[in-house]
Amino acid sequence: MAEAKTQMTDASVAAYLGAIEPPAKRAEAEVIDALFRKVTGHAPRMWGASLIGYGEYRTTYASGRDVHWMRAGFSPRKAKHSLYLMGGYCDDLAAAGHAEAMARLGKHSVGKSCLYINKLADVDLAVLEEIIAADWEAMLRIYPES
Repeated sequence: MAEAKTQMTDASVAAYLGAIEPPAKRAEAEVIDALFRKVTGHAPRMWGASLIGYGEYRTTYASGRDVHWMRAGFSPRKAKHSLYLMGGYCDDLAAAGHAEAMARLGKHSVGKSCLYINKLADVDLAVLEEIIAADWEAMLRIYPES
């Protein structure tokens, strides 16, 4: 079975964050990093060249494909911050809880397992923390840490 293209690396998260331009995007990425660290209790690791992940898990899809991936994470993309919230993707209970919180979050958009935020001023950071925490709890329930 082929490995995922995006793998965990030994690259420095601090160096990556420090190189983000413009400075306003860098400052927001540092806030998001601090929020994920607070909620997860995990130090971040780089996944590929631009994903910052917290924790990791392994699973096997119904197709038989083995997956090694971050439990949660984000990427400070040029246009939007992309937050990877796997719990809402993997768990119907978490997904249902996200709907109510997302209504209170502020301006955002969503993908299958991603939350997209243009800038942090557009959202309520306390609600964002609540969403990340609920998602993290779902991942721990589905994929307990060993």
